[in-house]
Amino acid sequence: MAGLAPRRGERLLAWGLLLPCLAAVCAFAFWPIVYSFVLSLHRIVLSLPGLGEPFVGLENYAQLLGEPTARASAATTLIFVAVSTLLEVGLGTLMALALDKSFRGRGLVRAAVLVPWAIPTVVASQMWRFILNDRYGLLNWLVFGDQVGAYRAWLAEPGWALAAVIGADVWKTSAFAALIVLAGLQTIPRELNEAAALDGAGPWQRFRHLTLPLVLPALAVALVFRTMDAFRVFDLVFVMTQGGPADATNVLQFYGYKKMFAEGFLGYGSAVSVMVFVMVLAVSLIYLRLVGRRLLRGDAR
Repeated sequence: MAGLAPRRGERLLAWGLLLPCLAAVCAFAFWPIVYSFVLSLHRIVLSLPGLGEPFVGLENYAQLLGEPTARASAATTLIFVAVSTLLEVGLGTLMALALDKSFRGRGLVRAAVLVPWAIPTVVASQMWRFILNDRYGLLNWLVFGDQVGAYRAWLAEPGWALAAVIGADVWKTSAFAALIVLAGLQTIPRELNEAAALDGAGPWQRFRHLTLPLVLPALAVALVFRTMDAFRVFDLVFVMTQGGPADATNVLQFYGYKKMFAEGFLGYGSAVSVMVFVMVLAVSLIYLRLVGRRLLRGDAR
């Protein structure tokens, strides 16, 4: 028993160090989720406090599923997540492959690539509003030059507005995916590529059969992080389009914000937030089911 005393002391020390962290996670992560779910089960109208907060069960969720605007917002969110995530991971991979090469000024280029990611989202959103402005925007000048009469209001057209929000997100966060993939590339021994080149493998063959399998875990991490973050998009939509025009960029997060704070339906807005959380959780579990287990076992091929 005397020999077990140090282990018991180590366990107590471990729990002593972990408990403050667990308490912080419960207070700032789990409790808001639980409280949002509790609010979503009540009818709460901020502008009519006299109605009280009656318990309505799943009525808010039934209303959410039956609301055409909510379904359109869910579709817009899925389009935004799918397109922006694929573009960001694809561009991030290309950037990482380029940054992994040795060339003069590589350190400066690596720092420059990270600049868009370092800019606050609100600032980046306002910058893109200026670029896409229908009177003095840089994009109109590049496309139409001095033909001022042909200038277009890109953010006032539904298709272009959604494309602009996706483009701004891709511009800002592709560097984050590149950073993760580059970290994965740095773990691949140079000798493997040199040996494959001596055996006659071309650049594409080395990438297809050597680099890609070994960098798959980093790609999976980038995919999961970017997908989860894309579901939470709000700043870009708030600053660039306010969900318009004609709800073309009205993602679920912004739809919930409008219901909760602009219209005062706190219970219904909470149901939207819980729905977004469930969607993110479901997608994350699917990712882990499809690629996570195999990659974590380290048997990627």
